[in-house]
Amino acid sequence: MSEAATSPPRRPPTTVTVELGARSYDIVIGRDIIDTAGHQIAERLPGARMAIVTDQTVAEHHLRTLSQSLDFAGVEYVSIVVPPGEGSKSFAALETVIEALLEARIERSDAVLALGGGVVGDLAGFAAGTVLRGIRFVQVPTTLLAQVDSSIGGKTGINTGHGKNLVGVFHQPSFVLADSGVLDSLPEREFNAGYAEVAKCGLIGAPDFFSWLETNWRAVAAGWPEREQAIAIACRAKAAIVTADERESGVRALLNLGHTFGHALEAATGYSGRLLHGEGVSIGMVLAFGLSAKLGHCKPDDVKRVVAHLADVGLPTRIAQIPGDRLDAETLVNLMAQDKKVKRGKLTFILVKGIGRAFIANDVPADTVKAFLAQQTAQ
Repeated sequence: MSEAATSPPRRPPTTVTVELGARSYDIVIGRDIIDTAGHQIAERLPGARMAIVTDQTVAEHHLRTLSQSLDFAGVEYVSIVVPPGEGSKSFAALETVIEALLEARIERSDAVLALGGGVVGDLAGFAAGTVLRGIRFVQVPTTLLAQVDSSIGGKTGINTGHGKNLVGVFHQPSFVLADSGVLDSLPEREFNAGYAEVAKCGLIGAPDFFSWLETNWRAVAAGWPEREQAIAIACRAKAAIVTADERESGVRALLNLGHTFGHALEAATGYSGRLLHGEGVSIGMVLAFGLSAKLGHCKPDDVKRVVAHLADVGLPTRIAQIPGDRLDAETLVNLMAQDKKVKRGKLTFILVKGIGRAFIANDVPADTVKAFLAQQTAQ
């Protein structure tokens, strides 16, 4: 468990703003934010009813606290609970949520509240973006991965048999409440999976942050103030990129470092729990650095440094570490060919010229990728 040995010092919440003109919104980061969620909602969305979408696991831990906060603030709400896991990012689960929203007579002046990790946030956000042609929604992410990544930027969607996140809409939240304290109860594997997205921020464009993480990652995991500091830095980095490129027509693609490989690994394992999203991103980032070194863009020492840090944290760094049947290069290349970032048959990779120096590459030959993956899957 990622728990502090003693109670960490309490600090005032930190607010990061995603600047999108009239659609700008705040990310509020701090301990016990869920306890004050009702007040935040009543103040920011006066008179709105909430449709809470959560999963069974999160509901057991946090739904009562959130409900009490809403009751205390006089905010009306209904709850919609879906099964936990990646399987809920599906057409069937989307239909269940939308039917429940309509049955609850949710109106355009109301809002959907996503209480959970990335699966719940993506599912609830997609439902909010489509029901009644779009209603407001609030993100209350309960995993580290969701707090620093999926709850920010308006990407919502579900998976299909063809791949991950291939069906969805851009739908920005009204605001995000990131309670760093709820991460204390996460299993270590879940926490580490989220940490991969934190490390990604340093590897994309903040080498000093990556160096800071190499020194302070234990304090981040333990729940000391360094955790909120790391979350805030990661949120600011993503907010800046989203502000510059909301719909991923340019620089926002850099946030996909490790994801082209990672999504293929997830699809190859059938979203079965063998590989968490952040674990796929961890291996994917190592593969991106390895391919970059093979192509002469970065030094082998950069790859070793990334592998060392992710391994220290407890993340997988090799394809062979994925439990179950061994994956093959041809399967992975075929899955990458179905990725939504393909443009006229050419796959976009995020490669690096070093730590904190990511760039977009549209011209990596497929044969080179296949040969590289054949070498990696054989290890």
